[in-house]
Amino acid sequence: MEVAIGTICDIGYAQASIGQIAKRAGVSKGVITYHFPSKDELMQHIVEDLYVKGASFMSKIATESTASTMLRSYIETNLEYILAHKQHVAAVADIVMNLRDEEGKLIYHKPTDNAIYAPLIEILQWGQEDGSFRPIMPASAQVMAMTIRSAIDLASQQLVLNPDFNMKEYADELIQLFEAATRKSPV
Repeated sequence: MEVAIGTICDIGYAQASIGQIAKRAGVSKGVITYHFPSKDELMQHIVEDLYVKGASFMSKIATESTASTMLRSYIETNLEYILAHKQHVAAVADIVMNLRDEEGKLIYHKPTDNAIYAPLIEILQWGQEDGSFRPIMPASAQVMAMTIRSAIDLASQQLVLNPDFNMKEYADELIQLFEAATRKSPV
C-alpha cells in the first residue's frame, strides 16, 4: 500500500495503474491483484485506511472538557495528523477527487453529505450551550464548520506544494482566528 501511495504522489491518480504500482514495488501485477482485484478496490482501501487511522489519532479530541479546548484540539490534532501522514493525505486527496463509480459520479464527493462537518457543528453548539462561545445561528455554524474544515484541508495542499510551509505557525494562526470568531463578547 505504501508503494501505491508513493506512486500516486509521484505520478498522480490517473497514471497510477496496477502495473505501475507493481513495477515500483518490484512484484508482479498478480501479487497486487491477489489482494486487490482492481485499482478501484486498492484506492478505496487506501482511503479507508487513512480514515480509520485518522479517527483513531483524533480520538484524543473527545477527552477535552470544554468546547473551547475541544475546538483547539480538533484543529491541532487534524493538522498534526496531516503533517505526520503527508504522503498518505496527498494520495487520498487525489483519489477522492478522481475515483468514480460506474455512472461516472465521484464516489467520495456527495454534495449533500455534510457528515464531515457534524463534529465541528456539535462543538460549536456545545460552546453556545455552556456559554463559552458567542451565539451562533445554525446556518452560521454550518458556514464556520465548512470554513474550519476547508482551512485544515488547505493546509495539506500547502504542505505538499510548499516544502517551506510552517504547519506550526499555520496551526497557531488558525486557532487564534477561530477563537476570535467564537469568542463571547464581554457584557
